[in-house]
This record gives sequence, structure tokens and C-alpha cells, in this order.
Amino acid sequence: MKKNVVFVALLSLFGGIASAQMQSFPLQDVKLTGGAFKKAQDVDLTYMLALNPDKLLAPYLIDAGLPLKASRYGNWESSGLDGHIAGHYLSALAMMYASTGNAEVKKRLDYMISELSRCQTKNGNGYVGGIPQGKVFWERVHKGDIDGSSFGLNNTWVPLYNIHKLFAGLRDAYEYAGNAQAKQVLIGLGDWFIDLIKPLSDEQIQQVLRTEHGGINETFADLYILTKDKKYLETAQRLSHRALLNPLMDKQDKLTGLHANTQIPKVIGYEKIASLTGKTDWSDAAQFFWQTVAQKRSVAFGGNSVREHFNPTNDFISMLKSNQGPETCNSFNMLRLSKALFLDKNDPSYLDFYERTLYNHILSTQHPEKGGFVYFTPIRPNHYRVYSQPETSMWCCVGSGLENHTKYGELIYSHSANDLFVNLFIPSTLNWPDKKIQLVQKTEFPNQNQSDMTLKLARPHTFGLNIRQPKWAENFTVLVNGEAQKIDSKPSGYVTVNRKWKTGDKLTVRFTTSTQLEYLPDGSNWAAFVHGPIVLAAKTSTKDLDGLFADDSRMGHETHGPLYPLDKAYALIGNPDTYRSRIKPVDGLTFQLDSLTLQPFYAIHDARYQMYFQTFTQAAYDEQKARMKEQEAAALALDAKTVDKINCGEQQPEVDHAFKGEKTDSGYDDERFWRRTRSAMSYELRNKHMTGKFLDISALDPIRTTDVSFLINDKPAEPIAADGKTIRLKVIDEAVMTLKIVANDGKPTPRFSQIRLIN
Repeated sequence: MKKNVVFVALLSLFGGIASAQMQSFPLQDVKLTGGAFKKAQDVDLTYMLALNPDKLLAPYLIDAGLPLKASRYGNWESSGLDGHIAGHYLSALAMMYASTGNAEVKKRLDYMISELSRCQTKNGNGYVGGIPQGKVFWERVHKGDIDGSSFGLNNTWVPLYNIHKLFAGLRDAYEYAGNAQAKQVLIGLGDWFIDLIKPLSDEQIQQVLRTEHGGINETFADLYILTKDKKYLETAQRLSHRALLNPLMDKQDKLTGLHANTQIPKVIGYEKIASLTGKTDWSDAAQFFWQTVAQKRSVAFGGNSVREHFNPTNDFISMLKSNQGPETCNSFNMLRLSKALFLDKNDPSYLDFYERTLYNHILSTQHPEKGGFVYFTPIRPNHYRVYSQPETSMWCCVGSGLENHTKYGELIYSHSANDLFVNLFIPSTLNWPDKKIQLVQKTEFPNQNQSDMTLKLARPHTFGLNIRQPKWAENFTVLVNGEAQKIDSKPSGYVTVNRKWKTGDKLTVRFTTSTQLEYLPDGSNWAAFVHGPIVLAAKTSTKDLDGLFADDSRMGHETHGPLYPLDKAYALIGNPDTYRSRIKPVDGLTFQLDSLTLQPFYAIHDARYQMYFQTFTQAAYDEQKARMKEQEAAALALDAKTVDKINCGEQQPEVDHAFKGEKTDSGYDDERFWRRTRSAMSYELRNKHMTGKFLDISALDPIRTTDVSFLINDKPAEPIAADGKTIRLKVIDEAVMTLKIVANDGKPTPRFSQIRLIN
């Protein structure tokens, strides 16, 4: 009997395996068969089916002048971002159908596409959208009437971001579910958009792109892929924001203070355009961005940002203090960028970040029973998260959340022309129709450090089966039909077994994992426990979980429960050699840390938790404790007397407070956001229970009443005190107040940083 020749190798950066391009498998070819990801997919399906397609379509029918079949949803779907969830929903339906074959999901998808086609036909020019007063808004843009800020274009809330969701949803409906009508609607919409911006100069286009616009450049690159018409690729390049691209091409990190999720989709577009045009400098820029965000700006579970913005790389204290930690949408898009770079560069090191983020952020942002989605994941010790509800919550992170749990099969496996790659240890079945190969992966990872893979082939076939060895996997062992293979183990690469495979062949992977302390990227003394790729945390309390399941209020995605003092959080006291030795294994991924029980963060729900711990020597702890207690007392006292607060220049606080403005600009200086105007700008504040008595306004520049005027509900406000860069105004006894700031004589106002209503 002729023996199979077995060749086992490991390549740290994949390039030596083959020159052929790495490719992902269609979602239809990969089926989840068990474990936490399969459960999350099933829970997501239930949530999706609880939504009403006619309510999601209502903004589109309104704009087209067609009779409604149901009233639109409230929340963000009725306050300016009307229609954005429908785009996400199309993508989620398409990917869920591809992943599961669910007939009801396909029926809903086809119905929504047919209704959108009906709206497009009624509009008569290729346009279809749900943006409030969309036809009036787009006509202003077409004429070059452009007044934009980071999130408002002509006082319309991120309209290009909104319509990008529809572009992406139509693309996904065709790509994943084969809906040919979606392709027709998409091309019509793309052609309309090209005509819309045709009169605009490149300078005007860049002015439009100051406002958050999602991945609009990527979708035009996708249109080129679908049609091979170069006008779409040219438009994709024209719609690429140079203010971000140019510094990245120069390897300059100018991200601090920028709205994080505004930037990531742009970079996905740069990478896709580079893959189509050969623009290596654009691809290098995408890689530089990924390295900066993934390695210098991300916390242990893979998320980034505080209050939706990139914080300084050398100071994460604002994130540690905030109840608005990393945003789910950011990780949704960082995974998309990681996938694109992995496939383009044939580099498995991107998968280390992908895997960490998938398990610890994405998986943790869905309630395991009710299916609600999380917007912010605070790292503040002893805080908690808020979950959406189908009838009340229409946030951006609900849209990306719907998509997140439909596509877990996208990178479990990949392939080159002839070889197969196993990237993740997730129970699943792969069918590779072109090669007539089936692989069944059975594993209980991360609860068990082993994965068994069994092959089924139409006939014996020689190919390379490549198993990723993650950087966290220790004592990595590969067995073929029970026989251990000799390998030269190196992390972040692939173990390759080349042989003539036959039906019934079994490959087993075994490894060990250990618990490490991972410090924040800023070099501070805050650290998280990570076991293998799994971030551990402790439940600390189930009290004061105000707003745990969101209502339909404008700020329902934010926690309303009290902040617990940081000086009361559990700390590690000793020296680096003893911190880890304090952890005692209990069972599986459960550990005891003195009085705390550590477990996978993704398994903690409906509770306050602690993920990050300060580390001290005994002497440093005694010195720090008194100082931190004093600082925390002052911060919490100010928070307690605050009725409402606006951080000027930050996207979500301004949207939450109905910002309107003309001739305004915003920025980030001296570690604070700001906004100013040469005309006027206004905000709405809520005076809950009529307890607010004063407005304290602060700026980065001196506030002179000769240069700027303040009105409350259109009446001059009475200044009570002024001190250089701060001013206090007396408020009126009304539940909702509109503060208007007017630049006298057209001179720029000071750079206002914060408005605080206090009792």
C-alpha cells in the first residue's frame, strides 16, 4: 500500500504558501452548527422578525408620495435619520438568508426590494430615499448650496451616511441573496447620484464630505465591480475624503478628536479602490490606519473611542471615566476593514485582532435572550450597558447590530486556488462545491482547547489544509488520524498539512491557553485579564441599572444610572509578579480573584461589571487612594447637580440636543471639543422636573458679551456672572429651552466647549 506523503510547515506571514490570492467563502457554504455564535445568530433572527418591514419602509413611501401601509418607527427613524435602519435591515436579511436559508427572511427581503423599486419608479429619476424633505435637500446640494459640519449638512442629519446604508443594503441583497431587482435599483440610484454631483467642483465635493458619509466611496467601487463601468470607479475616487486620506498616506496619525466611526468606513473604501486601481499608496494608508487604531487606540475587547471620538493615544483616562465607552459600530467596521486587509495582503496577523473583537465585543453586544443590541460598552469599573428593544430603539448600533450576528461564517474558513485555510475554531460545516470537499469542525472552544475536523471528498484529492496558529495558542499540536505531526511552531501563522486527503480523514488541533494581564495602550497602570483570546471580567452589582432596556427617548442608548466612584473599584496591589498568581481556576473559563469571580466578558449581562483593574505597589496605592478619592468626590458632585449637559462639537451630544447652525465650524484643541459660529447656532436643553436654575457655558477663548449674544427661547438671556472663559446665565422655568448663540457683527464667536444646566 502506497503511503501518503505528509508535508507540514508553518509560515508566519503566509506569503510562502502560494502566490494565489486568498478568498473568502460565500456565506451559503458555511453553516454554524452550535456554540455561542450559533445561539447569537438564532437570537438575532428572532429580533429581525420582530421588526415590521412596512414601518421601516414608511420614510421611503413618504418621500415618494405613496400611501403608507404602516406608520414609521419613532426614535431616530422619526427625528432626522429616517430610513437608515431599512438599509441595514436589507443587509441583515440578505446575509441571514445566505447563512441560514430561512424562507421568511427571503420573503421579507424580496418584498422590501419591490417596494423600494416602486418608490424609485414613482420618483422617476432614479432616486429613492427616506431622508426628510429629501428632494428639497438634494436639490440644494445639486445647486452648490453647501453648509456642512461633521454631522449636519444644510441642517440635515448625516444625509450621505443615511443613503449609504441603502446603497449597501441594495448591494448586499444582490450579492448575498441574488435579488436581481436590487441590482437594478442600485444602478438607478448610483446614476442619479452621479448626475446630482456632476455640477460640483472637487472642492465642493470635499466640502460635502466634511459631513459623516459612511462608506459612500466603497459602494461606488462596488458598482464598478458589478458593471465594469469606469464612471463608478471614478466617482468612488471623487467621493474619497482627502482630509483623512492625505495624512494617512504620509503615515501621520491625526485621528485624535475625530469622530471614530466617521473615519473607518472611508478607509474601507480606500482599500477597496486600491485593490481595483493598484494605488498602493492608498492601500498603505489603509494599513497605517488599521495599525494605528488596532494597536494604539483599541482596548482589550477590540473596541475604540470614548463618546464616539478617538481619544489621545497617550491618555485613556477619559474612556475610563465615561459611561460612553467604545461604540459597537466602530468594531463592526473595523472587522470589515480587517477582513479586507487579510484577504488582500494574505496576512493572518489581521485575524488576531478580528478574532479578539469578534468574541469579546461583537458577541457581547447582543442580549443572549432578548436580543437587544448595545451602543456603548463602558470600561469604567462598576458600570453597565443598555440594550435596545425592537419597538423603541432605532440607533445606528441597532442597524449594525442586526448585521453583526448574521455573518459569523464569513472568515471561519478561506481558500486560495487549491488550498483550504481554517482561521477560527467555531463549530461549523464547510462545503467547497468547486472542489467537492466538505469539512466538519466540531469544537467547544473556548471552553475546551481542541478542535476536531473531519473531511468528506468526492474522491481522494491532494491539497494543503492550513490551520491557523493564533499568537495566544501555546503548545500547539496537530494530529492527522491520531498521529502527531512534527511542526516548527511560530505564532500568527498557519500550520500546513499537504497530503492526499480522503473521506473520513480526521485532523485534530490541540493547544493550551494561559491568563495574561494586558495594559491599556497609553502605558498607564490599568490592565485587563485575557485568557487566550477571551477577555475576563467580574459581575459586581445588579443595582441601579436605570434604563437597562431602552425606551424610545432620544438618548435612550445611554445609561442613566449613577456612576460608582472609581476609588471604590477593586485594585491589584503588589507587584507584577504577583498580580496573575492571585487568580485561581474554578471551572473552565471561571476564575476566582479574591472576592470577585472572573468569567468571559461576553457572558456578562444585566449587571454592572469590572473589566479593567488598576495595578499598584502598596506604597503607590496608599499615595494614590487619597488623591483619587478627592477627585472622584468633586467629579460626582458636579455630575449630581447637572440636569443636562452638551459637549459642543461632539456629534452625538449635539444631535441629542437638536443642534442647528449656520456658518459654524468645530474642532478639537487642548483635549477638548469645541464649536463656534460666524452667524448663529442653537441647542435644545431639557430641564427635567424644572430643577435647572443656571446655564454654565465654557469656552476655549475669552467670552465677551460685546462679541456674542445669548438668547433662551428667543429672549435675551440674563448673565449672572462671567469669568474670562466661562459665563453663567439665568434660565427660565420651562421643561425645554432653546439656547441660541449669536455672533455679533458676523465676527467668529469664541470656541464654545461645554454647556451645562445645573440646579
